Amino acid sequence: MVVSSDESVLIVGAGCFGISTAYHLLQRGFTDVTVLDRSETLPASDAASTDINKVVRTSYSDIFYAQLARDAIQEWKKKDEWGDIYRECGFLALDSTDERLYVSKAYVNDVALGLRTVKFSSGDAMRTVFPDSVKTGPAFEGASGYLNLDSGWVFATRGVEMMMSRVLALGGKVMSGKAVTGLIRQDGRTSGVTLADGSSISASLVVIASGSWTASTFRDIDLDDKKFVSTGHAIATIQLTQEEAAWYRDVPVVFDFRTGFYIFPPTDDNIVKLAFHGPGVVHYPARDTDNPVSTPRTVSSHRDDGQSITLSSLRRLRSSLRGIYPAIAEKPFATTRLCWYTESSDSDWVIGYYPSDPGLLLATSGSGHAYKFLPVIGRIVSDAIEGKLEPAIAQKFAVDRNQTEDRFDPSRGILRPVDLITEPLCTPEDLLPYSGQDIGGG
Repeated sequence: MVVSSDESVLIVGAGCFGISTAYHLLQRGFTDVTVLDRSETLPASDAASTDINKVVRTSYSDIFYAQLARDAIQEWKKKDEWGDIYRECGFLALDSTDERLYVSKAYVNDVALGLRTVKFSSGDAMRTVFPDSVKTGPAFEGASGYLNLDSGWVFATRGVEMMMSRVLALGGKVMSGKAVTGLIRQDGRTSGVTLADGSSISASLVVIASGSWTASTFRDIDLDDKKFVSTGHAIATIQLTQEEAAWYRDVPVVFDFRTGFYIFPPTDDNIVKLAFHGPGVVHYPARDTDNPVSTPRTVSSHRDDGQSITLSSLRRLRSSLRGIYPAIAEKPFATTRLCWYTESSDSDWVIGYYPSDPGLLLATSGSGHAYKFLPVIGRIVSDAIEGKLEPAIAQKFAVDRNQTEDRFDPSRGILRPVDLITEPLCTPEDLLPYSGQDIGGG
């Protein structure tokens, strides 16, 4: 049994999954769609989707995501809907020469999709991608990879704001300051949610799209810790001068899949963002329980230092930056942040009805690669709500699927997240440049 378009749908979370789902449901004729979010101000300042920018790439080793990303990019390019928030600067993927690895498989998929690609067999060849004004570092030595010209990045917060405006224009409701504390269940079926202020809201269907707060908020249902682990990932920004930004204005997004380090071109405000994807950190605020659950540590819970990343991550970011763009590697970091998201150990999303509960559907476990799909990810969730997903895709994202691959595999050099309590946090002094050397380009 699936919900019909005249029944009420209550979505918990106004981030990428939640707001896109609301939009697509309203587009399909659903008439009673409400989105709740814990944050008083939307988009929530500490949500993963609230960020300067996000990578938009088709370069996936999994053909499903590659095709879906291609569809998303076709939507991002519609300037009458999205303005100029999508910037197609290209995506440069670095890896080793092993044909079995992620980048090699992604290249095959991009070529099969007819995308514009340039393959490189050496780091020296890869350096030709960059303008003469840009000095590249030792990370390119011994590397291979390719440039995908049909990819780039998007202004992330603005995208959520624009999608939220569309939801409101279509008659949907978006309610801020509504922290959900649990589910109302009757005879094994979810019929609504309880709120922190003691009130409750009923609905025919509740969609959990609460991102990194999923496992810690909904402890009353059995969420497999292989599919619902909240992890934080280090981000930093550097403020360039107008002259410095001009050197890097025409570079692609660079992603080193050997280390998880990636870096963007400057924004219009001359800000460069750099980050790591995986393995991140976990945070257990309640350690005296039988079942501790990783919970985001952000400005919402730790106002004074909620933006801090670990000192070891900060040092790794600077070291990795030296490997890509040594000319700016000693500049001070302007800001840092832990970007929290829920991930599954196989990196696939969780989208589907909770087993034996037709009143509850999950749309979460973005695993650090959901935002680029903002224009279309709600289509997948809406298909799941209406029971229209192809069987293979439904199984791929099923809540109760068996994990066939563990992304956190030490034998492949992919370690599990470290416990945040064991890691010292960076201080404002740690953000300062390492030396006063000249940072000129060339």
